[in-house]
Amino acid sequence: MTGPVRIAVAGAGLIGRRHIAAIAATPGVELHSIIDPSDAGRDQADRIGASWHGSLSGALERDRPDGIVLATPNQVHVENALECVAAGVPALIEKPLATDLEAGHDLVVAGENAGVALLVGHHRRHNPLIAAARKQISDGLLGALVAVHGMFWLMKPDDYFDTEWRRQPGGGPIFLNLIHDIDLLRHLIGEIVSVQALASSAVRGNAVEETAALVLRFDNGVLGTFSLSDTIVSPWSWELTASENPAYPPTGQSCYFIGGTHGSMELPNARVWTNHGKRSWWEPISATHHPVSQDDPLVRQIAQFARVIRGEEPPLVPAREGLRTLQVIDAVQQSARSGQTVVLS
Repeated sequence: MTGPVRIAVAGAGLIGRRHIAAIAATPGVELHSIIDPSDAGRDQADRIGASWHGSLSGALERDRPDGIVLATPNQVHVENALECVAAGVPALIEKPLATDLEAGHDLVVAGENAGVALLVGHHRRHNPLIAAARKQISDGLLGALVAVHGMFWLMKPDDYFDTEWRRQPGGGPIFLNLIHDIDLLRHLIGEIVSVQALASSAVRGNAVEETAALVLRFDNGVLGTFSLSDTIVSPWSWELTASENPAYPPTGQSCYFIGGTHGSMELPNARVWTNHGKRSWWEPISATHHPVSQDDPLVRQIAQFARVIRGEEPPLVPAREGLRTLQVIDAVQQSARSGQTVVLS
């Protein structure tokens, strides 16, 4: 491939528009077209001078792009991705990979058997901060990992729930928000082998959960806890701490805390706490800040997608990784319903 990588975006909603902006900001990549059946999608294409297609099949038949970002509704991710596999076009699928595990598994197998790259939009893995933290952990900066704690506390305003599906099971923070956090914990710590969860909707009284508490066991022996709520006024969530999305006011706080035998790490503050001499609660402890670049993870994700399309490297988040994260979320939901620990195979 000698010219720019031509990437289409299917779905011109909020996240689709962010992908369109990321493509415009990525050298060596250009927007092939916007694929969206709505008038709003066509208007968006007209505003930026992009080609428009009313359907995915139409785009694949008339002027096949080099790759497609699928920012379509969750319920059609698998259907759309299978179209891309059949056409031999690599796809970056917004999370979640699928709405049920069986369909997600079938999609992963289809892509692997066809040799068509399928990526999942867990964009936080592309954050330079996460890449640096993962290397520090792997290099032994914290010693042997012992425990991890994460928080997602924020307040979704009342009008957020004017949309009916957000009040129903599947529209809550476990599926929509925690899935990102679980993916990062898997990426940084290791595979999760068991989950125990409790969930509540005591404040709003909707059919969907608004608060959850989790206990996680990792395959390397690390124990984890996670507290999740979209009904708390708080500065402690990735959205409000990482400064990834300008829509959220940054608080300068952290929401992940990773502990090891030689030190502890805060993220996204990138502070590592250690004893300078003997490791002891009687000894002075201080923090070292490890700053990294503030590159936009969505732009880095598009750049990596382009390298995958060119055959230069494998996906950072292949579809099978997206499926494994989805399996953990399914286990969380099972445990919250039953009150029992769920062991993952």
